[in-house]
Amino acid sequence: MIEIQDLKKIYGERTVLSIPSLRFENGSSTVLAGANGSGKTTLIKILAGTLKATDGNLTLPQKTRYLPQQSYAFRGNLIKNITLAGADENTALHLLETMELAHLKEKKASSLSGGELQRLALCRVLAQKCDLLLLDEPTSACDAKGTEIVLNAVKAYRAENDCTLIMSTHSPLLATAGGERLIILGDGEIAADGEPKEVLTHPESDWAKSFITGWKI
Repeated sequence: MIEIQDLKKIYGERTVLSIPSLRFENGSSTVLAGANGSGKTTLIKILAGTLKATDGNLTLPQKTRYLPQQSYAFRGNLIKNITLAGADENTALHLLETMELAHLKEKKASSLSGGELQRLALCRVLAQKCDLLLLDEPTSACDAKGTEIVLNAVKAYRAENDCTLIMSTHSPLLATAGGERLIILGDGEIAADGEPKEVLTHPESDWAKSFITGWKI
């Protein structure tokens, strides 16, 4: 189980994240949504251990895999990019097939489009098992087809590994289909939290209602 108590992140005089209490059950899937600057990335970075909270207590599982918002590639072809993450070549090829990138396996990763690069970066993350999978805007550079590919790949990975998923997104598709739970953040605080359809049809706050209206779902 993942538990958060009295979590705060402060930069200077600005509080960018303030969460009194939050819990994620083992094996659950949660999507974080909100406008830019709402605290989604800050929360995921703190859970991933790449950013230190100003205050608060965290209970986290041992094995975490993290996909940052900014995708990157190593030198070499797509196969090498995944084997560097600890996968053998057969596993790397399987991941590329899952992401519909196998036809590009011998190409240099630096030649990929933004959406292809994002899917390759996700291949590296999914190359090993974990207890907690953290994905920060995993489809921000993907078109509708790419978003669907990512969603299916993540669902397959979770079915095989029974891990907990926490994912941030600006995508209405991922917000509604990417998890069992939707949390909307506003100014670093929880503006809505619940089952996706319930949150989207009956938002708990004016801020959440305004955000959802802007989403045009």
